Amino acid sequence: MASTGESITTAEFRFASDGQVPNNPALSLLLHRKAFDAATPQPAITAEALFGANGWGGFWRDGVYDFHHYHSTCHEALGVASGWADIRFGGEHGETVRIEAGDVAVLPAGSGHKRLDASDDFLIVGAYPPDQPFDLIRASAAEHDAAVRRIAEVPLPATDPVFGPEGGLRTRWRKAG
Repeated sequence: MASTGESITTAEFRFASDGQVPNNPALSLLLHRKAFDAATPQPAITAEALFGANGWGGFWRDGVYDFHHYHSTCHEALGVASGWADIRFGGEHGETVRIEAGDVAVLPAGSGHKRLDASDDFLIVGAYPPDQPFDLIRASAAEHDAAVRRIAEVPLPATDPVFGPEGGLRTRWRKAG
């Protein structure tokens, strides 16, 4: 829909719990490369329009925290409006991935993430499925078990923030769940 015209490719990542970051035991983190045209005059608005057209909201604009954290009550979409960042997904023993302008990461509830490095112009647009309250939990063994119970209760979204009702998480997460 709002792609750059180049094919969107999707990479999947699975991470196990490390005792501090639960990650998601059933759903993979999806990285949609070149999901929207970040060369527009206002790429943050372009990302918000894409997410909104696909039923995701609660938009915010900022960066990614420089500490391991996750959300136990919601899934999250991160659209890179400008620049790049090296993000450690999955907790301390996870994987470092460079995300760049036009990419969208779709994090299932429980997915750890932390910014390791970023360009000076790095800007993220975040969004959430409707009716999924936002929380923010730092990696911690003390929080882990209660978070795992909450993560299991988070429903699958009706749409993918990039592909809508027919693709992305709607096909990949159904196979896993």
